[in-house]
Amino acid sequence: MNDAERIRDLIRKGEGLTTEFKESRHALSRSVFETVCAFLNRNGGTILLGVADTGRIIGIDPEHVSQIKKDFATTLNNPQKINPPSYLALDDVVADGVTILRVYVPESSQVHRCGGRIFDRNEDGDFDITDHTRSVAELYRRKQNSYSENRIYPYAGLVDLREDLFFRVRKIAGIQRKDHPWLRMDDMELLKSAQLHQTDLETGKSGITLAGILLLGKDDTILSAVPHHRTDLILRVNNLDRYDDRDDVRTNLIDSYDRIMAFIAKHLPDPFYLERDMRISLRELIFREIASNLLIHREYSNPFPAKLIIEHDAVRTENSNKPHGFGPIDPTSFSPFPKNPVIARFFREIGRADELGSGVRNLAKYGKTFGGRLPELTEGDVFKTVVYLPVADNKPDTTGVTTEVTTEVATEVAFLSVFRGEMSRRELQTELRLKSAGHFRKAYLAPALKAGLIEMTIPDAPNSRLQRYRLTEKGRKQLQKSASHLEKESRNE
Repeated sequence: MNDAERIRDLIRKGEGLTTEFKESRHALSRSVFETVCAFLNRNGGTILLGVADTGRIIGIDPEHVSQIKKDFATTLNNPQKINPPSYLALDDVVADGVTILRVYVPESSQVHRCGGRIFDRNEDGDFDITDHTRSVAELYRRKQNSYSENRIYPYAGLVDLREDLFFRVRKIAGIQRKDHPWLRMDDMELLKSAQLHQTDLETGKSGITLAGILLLGKDDTILSAVPHHRTDLILRVNNLDRYDDRDDVRTNLIDSYDRIMAFIAKHLPDPFYLERDMRISLRELIFREIASNLLIHREYSNPFPAKLIIEHDAVRTENSNKPHGFGPIDPTSFSPFPKNPVIARFFREIGRADELGSGVRNLAKYGKTFGGRLPELTEGDVFKTVVYLPVADNKPDTTGVTTEVTTEVATEVAFLSVFRGEMSRRELQTELRLKSAGHFRKAYLAPALKAGLIEMTIPDAPNSRLQRYRLTEKGRKQLQKSASHLEKESRNE
């Protein structure tokens, strides 16, 4: 089922607890943000812009699509409108020849206000409950009880957190967004902005939350709050009774993510893959989603240890989970449900996770290319994933010559594809992530020069410190030819 078919199916079911239609043909209607607020406070849901209340598809005026998307993002980031701010995105979907804008709103672990008012959702629509003390108290109680990440530790202070992590997250967030508000905040302001320091309006308790401790805490602070916290990384390929390599990770989630990715890089291949004539890392695309999911969607009140196990044919993960269903999940049509929305948002701010849903779509898209089979996701008290690995082809007609030729072609494409105008030896070597200058010259530079694929900018002075290299016309044609060859080989496999 493609996006257009999913939209039509949603429209056929009509508006309800988790679905809302808005015409918004030329501009956003005011009530859109009341619905966003209500969905955040209740069970989440999908808003379709360009659809009448009756279910008739009207579409968005093409001239106003970009402005509507801009206005939507700006308003959501304005605490005067939605507080705490929420980071959502409108997706374009073409149905019946017109453009519909779709936004998926996840359930939030926080209580949100729209224009200073609290909205909740029922089957009949959005309701302002601000002045209904009992309803508001129940809403806060439900949020606190539903998300263990919001547990408040009133006696934990900045002294229990790592100063260097504050520095790191500001630096990383600044790379993601040059005007990121965290850059102008002190440590406590950052905690409050990220919802890592909260006040329970029912009890009056204030303090750093479990999410704050897990993300930024010192190791002894983390283990004091959650003694069972660990992520077990295991390589089990040859020694099936025990393991070939292991990393027992018991630290903050930022460093945990980096150690998971380092373990993956150490033990898994990164097959050559071209997309639009650009080499991309399948391993990076797939396993950054696996690593972030393993950390973001864990139920930290459960002592079940998270595991990532690399076997000869697959990578398997397990982590404790607060399920919203049971059984296999189709990664191509999965509607994600954030188990720890605060942690998820923090990871997105520092570029460790994609927007809700896009990571799973990448997992489905690239996972099959990587391992030949679609990854498997299973929802339950223990959430399980299986990503299949490339396995050597044992067909009788496969020869070493074919492998050697393919390897040579891949090396050639890898080298030629990094050229951006004229480049120095050091720049080329850095792009290829090669440490040895001798190996670079022997395996890459010399063969390409000899074949006439590249040329020197100062041919009369080969050893000049000003020497740079560029593709020749022959090199550009060879790059296209070799890239096509690799793409064909990949399809044939």
